[in-house]
Amino acid sequence: MITLFKMLSVLPLWLLHGVGWSLGWLVFLASGVYRTRFLANARQAGMSWRQWRGAVGESGKLVAELPRLWLGRPVPVLWDGAQHVEAALALGRGVVFLTPHLGCFEITAQAYAQRYGQGTQPMTVLFRPPRQSWLRAVVASARARPGLQTAPTTLAGVKQMIKALKQGQCLGLLPDQVPPLGMGLWVPFFGRDAYTMTLSTRLAQQTGATVLMAWGERLSWGRGFRVHIRPLDAVLSTDGEQAAGVINRAMEDLIRSCPQQYLWGYARYKQPRAER
Repeated sequence: MITLFKMLSVLPLWLLHGVGWSLGWLVFLASGVYRTRFLANARQAGMSWRQWRGAVGESGKLVAELPRLWLGRPVPVLWDGAQHVEAALALGRGVVFLTPHLGCFEITAQAYAQRYGQGTQPMTVLFRPPRQSWLRAVVASARARPGLQTAPTTLAGVKQMIKALKQGQCLGLLPDQVPPLGMGLWVPFFGRDAYTMTLSTRLAQQTGATVLMAWGERLSWGRGFRVHIRPLDAVLSTDGEQAAGVINRAMEDLIRSCPQQYLWGYARYKQPRAER
């Protein structure tokens, strides 16, 4: 499989996205479980078929582009809101980037590392190794790049992230990812309770770090990506449930801005599992 990834990594992005679009529709039509969850999540968010239909092919592109992003040449990246990153870095209190399962979430960390991480402050991303041994090796090597570090989903990883923020560095988290049991709260997400991580809000409150929202828009015809940066407008409460609610509502706003690139097939409302 590693050899296959290396072979795919040299292909142009437009070709990978074309294959991925077909793959997304194939899985959507062939898997009843996936299709049911996809449609249920989209309807829960009040999305019409015109809003969610594009996400079927985009979900396949998400998978097909990974070999190029992990092992291939850099892809073109545009920025929208880079001034927010520069202003946050100038404060020197660290930055927590929150990225939902929207667009290409791999590119946000890579783009930051390339533009800011090597010369200013590196980024640390929370990383849960894949269960497959071959994929674990690929992902580990792909994310070990200048300006980009990883932290495990353990107590040691949390300490590493706190230390990074206190040094004025940056973190990258996916706040709509279901955390292990005991590391979240049940908070509404598009009107339905979802187990929501509290780590992002606790890290920001403990260190005084600036919270920014980020997502990587996938441009058409393989033209690359546009990284969008937005400040978190609301103030985070010291109450954990209220703070998690603020984050969820901010993620909802981002998703509504481009529902055709959200990963509606993600099991957002699943029961959390105990961390082993």
